[in-house]
Amino acid sequence: MLRHAFPALAALGLVAGAASPALAAPPGQTLYADNCSACHQVTGKGVKGAFPALAGSPLVQGDGKAMAGVVLNGRAGMPAFKDDLSDAELTGLLNYVRTAWGNKGKPVSFADVSSARAQSKAGAKARGLQAH
Repeated sequence: MLRHAFPALAALGLVAGAASPALAAPPGQTLYADNCSACHQVTGKGVKGAFPALAGSPLVQGDGKAMAGVVLNGRAGMPAFKDDLSDAELTGLLNYVRTAWGNKGKPVSFADVSSARAQSKAGAKARGLQAH
């Protein structure tokens, strides 16, 4: 019985020797690695002439809501992530990038990200109503 419970207990961190939460990646780091690092690099330095650096970027360290809008909607060849990331995931991702590689961006709140998403949806509907 205990043999079958051990994997579940280990997954919850309830067994000695289980992975320590202190060793876990910061929130957003895994999302960055999975979604952003191929272009912006693990170091955040980007690829000159192709993908902008996030390390030291004024956009990254500036208005968090504006940064959320860029990630939600994409820009200049960057894909939009509005259909791929939840507000909670995006909040973690943005806060990781805003503090990684020496960046000094203020934390972005879940409410800021939700507001940016709502503003993005409203803007998309308004553009869709324009006559051609």
